[in-house]
Amino acid sequence: MASGVYDRREFLAATARAVAGLSLIGRAAALRAAPAPPPTGVGGFTLIDTHSHFYDPTRAQGVPWPPRDEQQLYRPVLPQDYRALASPQPVTGTVVVEASPWLEDNQWVLDLAARESFIVGFVGHLPVGSKRFGGHLKRFAANKLFRGIRIRDRKLEGLLDAPACVSDLKLLADHDLSLDLVGGGEIFPFAGRLAQEVPGLRIIIDHLAGVVVDGKEPPADWVQQMRALARRPRIYCKLSGLVEGTGRSDGSAPRDVEFYRPVLDTLREMFGPERLLYASNWPVSERFAPLATVQGIVADYFRSHGRRAEEHIFALSAKAAYRWVRRETGQH
Repeated sequence: MASGVYDRREFLAATARAVAGLSLIGRAAALRAAPAPPPTGVGGFTLIDTHSHFYDPTRAQGVPWPPRDEQQLYRPVLPQDYRALASPQPVTGTVVVEASPWLEDNQWVLDLAARESFIVGFVGHLPVGSKRFGGHLKRFAANKLFRGIRIRDRKLEGLLDAPACVSDLKLLADHDLSLDLVGGGEIFPFAGRLAQEVPGLRIIIDHLAGVVVDGKEPPADWVQQMRALARRPRIYCKLSGLVEGTGRSDGSAPRDVEFYRPVLDTLREMFGPERLLYASNWPVSERFAPLATVQGIVADYFRSHGRRAEEHIFALSAKAAYRWVRRETGQH
């Protein structure tokens, strides 16, 4: 369990064991002096997973993703399925990232979120550069769970050369929403240029920009380009893509944190815990490793860096990047 998100029973049990070894007078004094149990969560949440996908291929219209031949993923994937999974620390909220290009699938997730408080935010999919982008954004941004959009690699090339696209991304920033980017090396020049042209926009790098994870130091070119992005204070990076980066799609990605340490050390030095976000990429990640492994790698690594680092990785950075809403109060 991540030590930055305390287990109340463990704390009380440890106190009781210490007190039991004292004299009667000493026990009373120790109990009076014992600190109050630490809080059980950060900002009302224990742990936020900033990258999950929910969908249902059995609905009447089907789904555009995943494809039917993807046997492991082509099944209903819903919040109750996530919550049923074993993990070192229970996840109490997730940001859903839309993988479907169908406009109304944005509404499908928001309707699901209306019934599922487990969903604390939603990153949608809207057609940047189209004449209807502004209207679509106004419609979905009216829902406070809508926290931004994502653009995939194949749509990055030439995007910033189109004035309408830049205008739409400025509109996204004006709404205090974020932009997720997923892809490989093409992310780097795009994100750097976008940060210059739309400095108010929060940009979030998904899946470590496709870096290969092999237990060795990450490639020098990747380090150089990622470091350049990390110098920009409104660029964040998700810690998704660690097990996927191994390429072991038979589910055999290593559990040992030492295998991932070179990449994690590099990212922590670049971004600091304040701009790194825990993200599972579930259910895609389960093709490489169980959710317990995905979460455990990150928890094991940051446990040695102190409670505050854990709080940022597992909750505070998520709120900074997405400005998600505390659903129990309706307040930011």
